[in-house]
Amino acid sequence: MQVSIETTTGLERRLIISVPADQVDPKVNERVSKTAKEVRLKGFRPGKVPVSVVKTQFGTGIRQEVVGEVISSSFYEAVIQEKIEPAGQPVIDFKQNKSGKDLEYTATFEIVPEVAVGDLSKISVERPTAEVDDAEVNSMIEKLREQQGSWETVERAAADTDQVNIDYKGTKDGEAFEGGSADASDLILGSGRMIQGFEDGIVGMAAGEEKTLSLSFPDDYHSEDLKGAAVEFAITLNSVQERKVAELNEEFYEKFNVKGDEAAFREEISKNMSRELKQATERLVKQSVMDQLGDLHEVQIPAPMLANEINAMREQMFQQFSGAGTDFKPTADMLPDELFKEQSEKRVALGLIVRGIITAQDISADADRVKEEVEAMAAGYEKPEEVVNYYYSNEQLLQNIQSKVLEDQVIDYVLSLATVTDAAKTYEEIVQAAQASAQQ
Repeated sequence: MQVSIETTTGLERRLIISVPADQVDPKVNERVSKTAKEVRLKGFRPGKVPVSVVKTQFGTGIRQEVVGEVISSSFYEAVIQEKIEPAGQPVIDFKQNKSGKDLEYTATFEIVPEVAVGDLSKISVERPTAEVDDAEVNSMIEKLREQQGSWETVERAAADTDQVNIDYKGTKDGEAFEGGSADASDLILGSGRMIQGFEDGIVGMAAGEEKTLSLSFPDDYHSEDLKGAAVEFAITLNSVQERKVAELNEEFYEKFNVKGDEAAFREEISKNMSRELKQATERLVKQSVMDQLGDLHEVQIPAPMLANEINAMREQMFQQFSGAGTDFKPTADMLPDELFKEQSEKRVALGLIVRGIITAQDISADADRVKEEVEAMAAGYEKPEEVVNYYYSNEQLLQNIQSKVLEDQVIDYVLSLATVTDAAKTYEEIVQAAQASAQQ
């Protein structure tokens, strides 16, 4: 086999490959003979179809099949020989494809670029730090009590954080407007669900009381007809309910899979908060490192890798829509490439940068860290040992864990060279910042 390589433009390469006829024609003849023994044709007994008849009827298709296999194997050998890595499938053009002559073809494709790692000491990271103390645990327990609490009707005026049931009708210049009216609607005062002044105007009203509020929609409201519009809402308050927090008892603890007393419950909450704090801190630090790695490097992005990432993000959005419990079924033309292009470019570039660091530093996934990661994921299941065994018996799942660990090791390496400054924060600040980061 003869191979030559050309650089066309950018990341594009063209391999010119020649495979001797004696590596193709014998395989075609062998396939023809095998077909003659297996094919059933009218007028011939099974296994007695002449080779000449098979060549006439099936020869072209058989050669195409064999040539396809030869191209696949010879292209693989060629890229290994030339020490290049295709970023996607090649475009094949035949120069010669005839029986008795050498098979000659060109394969055009883009390569995965090598990334020269920049000066990582230029990276500066602020690492948030916090402690899960008794006050933080108390605050979390109160939130959980509120979440598990109930609404109880009270005979008093409505106050902030109460849930009220109201009828309301909105009018603009004396005319009702679309979406401005409802009957028996529940509203938590202070939730910010309604326009400014609406919820505040209900505070102090009692059940059975009626009131008209003169308000204005914000200038940036989504409806053109209502932007900045002066309106009136006629409100009837039907009932007032206040939140009764759940009691701390065994029934409450069991809702969070805790068997025991308040001390055991507090310990479990503290452990969960500490774990969440650790994960949130790592997420924020990792995001900071990744953002700066992207800024530090100029990376050429192969078109096939970008297309694959765009398709992956589109598919992810499709799944989100399909799981949203609606009849809306998006199609590809509703979600154009441009919707995902910028984020996909960033993801592909970061993947190539991380890959460059792994190659330059010869980093491999640490087996102990992989084991710790698997065991941590399995800890939340009833029979964690079975989950661990399942992960280690499933190559794809284990590779996913190894990839995560490998990426974490890259972050650790970058941090060892970067300037890292600790910044004192609260538990709430760190967790909320991590949640906001994950939604970007």
